[in-house]
Parts: sequence; C-alpha cells; structure tokens
Amino acid sequence: MESVVALFREPQQAQGVLQALQQRGFDRDHLGFALTDVVAEDDIAQRTGVSPEAGEPAGSASVIRGMIGGTLAGLALTVPIWLLLLAFPVTRIYQHGGVLGILFGVIGGAALGGLFGALAGSDHGDYVKLLRRMGVPAAQAEKFYQGLKGGHVLVIARDPSGARADEALSLMRKHGAVKLDDVVGGGRLQSERTGQDGH
Repeated sequence: MESVVALFREPQQAQGVLQALQQRGFDRDHLGFALTDVVAEDDIAQRTGVSPEAGEPAGSASVIRGMIGGTLAGLALTVPIWLLLLAFPVTRIYQHGGVLGILFGVIGGAALGGLFGALAGSDHGDYVKLLRRMGVPAAQAEKFYQGLKGGHVLVIARDPSGARADEALSLMRKHGAVKLDDVVGGGRLQSERTGQDGH
C-alpha cells in the first residue's frame, strides 16, 4: 500500500481535497485527516464522511517521561523546604519529617506525572509513529507533526494498489498543499508519497 501525506493551512482546503479524492473514486475508508481544532475536525468529518486519524498509541515512553517530570517536580518542591528546616537550629527537630515530605513528594509526583503522561499519550496518539509506520522518513514525519501542532491540517490518502498515488499527490498539490519548509523550515517536499508494507 502506498500513502500520500500533505499539510494544508485551512480546514476548508483539507475538506475540499478529501471531497475531490472521493469524487475521483478513492474509498473514504482509505482517507484520513488530523488537526488540533476539535470543532473543525468534527465539521470536516461530518461534511466528508472521513474519520479523523487517531494516531498511534504513544505507549510507555509518554508514561516514563511523565514520571520523570513528576519526580523532578516533587524534588523541586520539597528539597528546598527540607534545606530550610536544616538551616535554622530551632527547626532541625523537623528534619525527619522533611525527609518523609521529600519521599512523599517524589512518590506523588511520579504517580501524577505517569498518570498525566498516560492520558496525554492516549488522547491524540503519536502521529510521528503513525507516519513512520506508513513509510514516511523520520525527519519528514517530525516536520509533518510540527506542522500539525502549528495549526495545519494533515491529510492522508492510502492507495492499496499503488496505481493512483500520483493522482492523489496531484490533487493535494492542486488544492493547496503547503511546502514543509514554509511550515517548519528545512523541508523540501510539498507532500509525501510513501510505500507501506502490509495493510
């Protein structure tokens, strides 16, 4: 299966290209799009019948990052207080309680950080991982994702036979696909045609 990926500045452009692709006979189950504006996302889905892309599950990496961040936050909040307790002779009797405060701060911070990391990963998923699985090179996948985070709309057309990928690519360019270097700098492709093994 080959996939064509492009970014559009406006939701209306993405809607137009999705409708044009369907008019040319592309199955809506092989089309997808993503954007950060949930209202516009719902509007495009209703007008075109195309489901938004959920992204790949972020997996354990986001949980681990959240736990590390939470642990550091817990330390940053509790260690200075413990040091203040040690600094004054009158409050040194509370140093044991300060150590327990640090321990609970670290445990609580790690737990909350892990929870928020899991929630963040399950919300929209990992679009870089999704694009990489479709065959988009890592550097290009990162740029597409940066464009998505910057307010652009990501549109994906999958061609099971591989015979109509050029047609999809041409339609996307005709409907205003933006150049990656205009979005994030350093890119060179207006849209990306990729090969994909499997489904």
